[in-house]
Amino acid sequence: MQRETMRFSVLTEKGHAEVRERKLPQIGSNQVLVKQLVCNICTTDYGQWLGLREHQGYPMAGGHEGCGVIEALGPDVKDFAVGDFVAVAYDGCGECEPCRRGDVLHCTGMSGGQRSEDGYLGNFGFADYCVRNTRSLIKMNQNLNPGEAAFLEPLATVVKGLKKLQVKPMETVAVIGAGTMGLLNALAARANGCRVIVSELMEKKLKTAEDMGFETINAGESDPVEAVKKMTGGTGADAVIVAVGITAANEQALAMVKETDGRILFFAAGYPAPELKIDSNILHYRRLELFGTFAADSIDFFTAGEMLSSGAVDVSKLVEPETFTLDQVQEAFQCAAAPGMYRVSIKLND
Repeated sequence: MQRETMRFSVLTEKGHAEVRERKLPQIGSNQVLVKQLVCNICTTDYGQWLGLREHQGYPMAGGHEGCGVIEALGPDVKDFAVGDFVAVAYDGCGECEPCRRGDVLHCTGMSGGQRSEDGYLGNFGFADYCVRNTRSLIKMNQNLNPGEAAFLEPLATVVKGLKKLQVKPMETVAVIGAGTMGLLNALAARANGCRVIVSELMEKKLKTAEDMGFETINAGESDPVEAVKKMTGGTGADAVIVAVGITAANEQALAMVKETDGRILFFAAGYPAPELKIDSNILHYRRLELFGTFAADSIDFFTAGEMLSSGAVDVSKLVEPETFTLDQVQEAFQCAAAPGMYRVSIKLND
């Protein structure tokens, strides 16, 4: 007999998350019931909890960095089995033009828009059980820690950005910011054969970057631009990834990238919005390439899954040791929103 209800966390307003219960949908022909194990709290999640992303709307049944085990199958499911360990990717209608291109996040064909039939926004990541389409799941290595498998979505966004940036083996990539996404970019760039230099102000984050084996710059003690120039023999970085959404980071990137044919990836959003001041003549004469990136395409999730499952990218140092239960969701958001924290996990099932 199919489980009848699910318990989930929902943000109802700034600073308030609560646990509710709803009826589980019936499992469709190409759907599965997932016993969700862990969902990590992303910056977009705690940013809304802090009141910095009110545009995302309420009630928000969020959470999109999750993983779990398949517990039941729809009648037409062929490529998955009960007991498979899976992580959650994006989902769409599968038929509209963006979906057919693999740009599922911008699906235009989902019936009912972005809200569930009972009025909730979000992906129900912070839930003990969820019925999911098989097209939104990626099989993961069974030996991977759930808190690490939950990095599928953030790593997929990094894969997308690095493809746009066109990183190549032996290039020097400077990463501004050693937060979760900065170090995830650094790990993926290194997996692609790049030399990676990480700039950061906070001691905890600097130590984490050093423990991961990266060359680091303490931006509180030295000028990151001059440091990168010195470390590259005066040339500057082939590419810079801006993983902090502030104006100063944008300015540093323009100064530390190499003089000709340098590339800059603006990975992070910032609230309030950071500024970017550059005239087109500089772009013209220096042949600079500036890239924006957001989210991921379907193929990027498969690549990210392979990188995590194979150990090519090890995110173990990016998961905070303290975990929370679903009933401790308020405490979990408070912890995740504290300065210097990496990913905080909500444990949804044993």
